[in-house]
Amino acid sequence: MPGIQGRPFRKFLLAATVSTLLATASLSADIKTLRRQAEAGNANAQFNIGSMYENGSGVKQDYAEAAKWYRKAAKRGDVRAQYNLGILNQNGWGVPQDHTEAVKWYRMAAMQGVAPAQYNLGFMYLNGQGVPQNYAEAAKWYRKAAEQGDVDATRILGLAYYLGKWVPQDFVQSYFWFSLAASRASGDDYRQASEAKDRVAKELTPEKLKEAQRMVRDWEKSHPKK
Repeated sequence: MPGIQGRPFRKFLLAATVSTLLATASLSADIKTLRRQAEAGNANAQFNIGSMYENGSGVKQDYAEAAKWYRKAAKRGDVRAQYNLGILNQNGWGVPQDHTEAVKWYRMAAMQGVAPAQYNLGFMYLNGQGVPQNYAEAAKWYRKAAEQGDVDATRILGLAYYLGKWVPQDFVQSYFWFSLAASRASGDDYRQASEAKDRVAKELTPEKLKEAQRMVRDWEKSHPKK
């Protein structure tokens, strides 16, 4: 199995209202209305304006402008904007690259239950970006994301427990998390998780395999797929 680093960041969180807005015939008028709302302090409008600049939807793509409007919305508590600001700062898109600032925004969104932000915060702790490297914190945030059904987080935990590099080696836990990943993934992700689960199963005694399978069944009952 490969080493553990995880996927470095996730896609932007987009607002459904943006696509609805841009489908209207009176595009320019609607953008003006949205901008007035944003300038008046409406956090949802500010986020939508940021999304438009980030995607180049109805306006020229401009990450700096996207960051400006995301920041306004983020300061008003918009978790989508907080998460997107984390991505911009982590990658230096429209703002100077600043991992410490990225961690700040990821943490705000993660503490409000945004699974991709929890995943990214786990990544930052795992790799020591913007924070001192801390494996316990990495595991904590990956687990929070995994508990919400985040496929990448479940795969990371499965691999971590298999290798035992930054959590204690535990093949039961590894099988458990790879099983959850396989049950929620598709395509290549499903194939990889299934193959990993089968590989881990060979490391388990029949009794331990039954224990791991029971854990998976109990989890699935208490965490129905959305």
